[in-house]
Amino acid sequence: MADLASGYNILEKIGTGAKSLIYKVVDPSTGQNFAIKRVVREPDEDTRFLEQAITEYEISREIDHPALRRIFDLKRFRSWGRLTEVHVVMEYVQGVSLEQHRPTDMAETVQIFIKVAEGLDAMHRAGFLHTDLKPNNILVCSDSVVKIIDFGQSCPVLTRKKRIQGTPDYIAPEQVHREPLTARTDVFNLGATMYWVLTGKAYPTIISKNSQPGAYNVVAPRQIPAPHEVNPLIPVGLSRLVMESCQEQPIHRPRDMRTVITRLEAVQQMLGSRPADAAAPAEAADPPPPAAPPPEQPRPPSDESSVKLFEKHDGPHDDVHSAIEDVLLGDLDRSDDDLRPDLRPREPRPRPDDTPPKSEP
Repeated sequence: MADLASGYNILEKIGTGAKSLIYKVVDPSTGQNFAIKRVVREPDEDTRFLEQAITEYEISREIDHPALRRIFDLKRFRSWGRLTEVHVVMEYVQGVSLEQHRPTDMAETVQIFIKVAEGLDAMHRAGFLHTDLKPNNILVCSDSVVKIIDFGQSCPVLTRKKRIQGTPDYIAPEQVHREPLTARTDVFNLGATMYWVLTGKAYPTIISKNSQPGAYNVVAPRQIPAPHEVNPLIPVGLSRLVMESCQEQPIHRPRDMRTVITRLEAVQQMLGSRPADAAAPAEAADPPPPAAPPPEQPRPPSDESSVKLFEKHDGPHDDVHSAIEDVLLGDLDRSDDDLRPDLRPREPRPRPDDTPPKSEP
């Protein structure tokens, strides 16, 4: 007899979520392993957490990307006509979250950021936002596979939520103020995540983990140290991208994930560590033509140029690196243009059935 009403046998408990337990399970008929998120409604609770589980399933059906955890099925259980329990049948991912383990290799760190940004870009192109990206929602596997998990707070682009949803230390200002959410909301969440991964310190968002209930943090930008000021070994271009992504006003952030990906790839090229099997993302901006390296200063092979977050890097900074650094320091993002009223940034176009802006049910 199955351990769960949905027909699966429990192998072990692997996590907890919002009013939920997550199990590694096996399908007794096939022997295949899955993960199941089990959400049970307590007698005095509303249906909020059940609705989040249903949202996670419904949105995941619309998107297929290797950096997004797949969800296969949803089981609903009722008692006397009342929805009391939901089981979400998900891909079992044998990985460790960034919150559990911060990478120390710079090349590996940047590659993780790129894969996360590509997964978020796939969501945006399908017309959805994640809105709760954080280190605990990014799993890294031993084979370098990266998975974004937990789509319970995901929503269509331009949604204006009825209540504040997000995680302190990573939440964007427009989430706190319950304004329409855009791709730049996920850009902020990713920027705050990158800040923590690079520095080990939380970015001071409007609502932080240590905030008093109902209290907002007011922090001037000059009071927030950039990642390269916390750790001088972090490339300045990467540090600047992080800080721009965390700007309070969405218009001052990178306009979309495609821009973030291109700038991260420029950092990767500067490090000289792009994996040979990394696929070039579609529609990426053409990189600037690199200057030929001087014969007396050849670039080191990629397997010798890995930069550690906490170790000194003594590799040459040749003309190619300088050209890419110029891109990182502002030529690509054109942040000054964003401030001109005649060149307003374009937001991701929602799908036809997602307009006008929706409110969360």
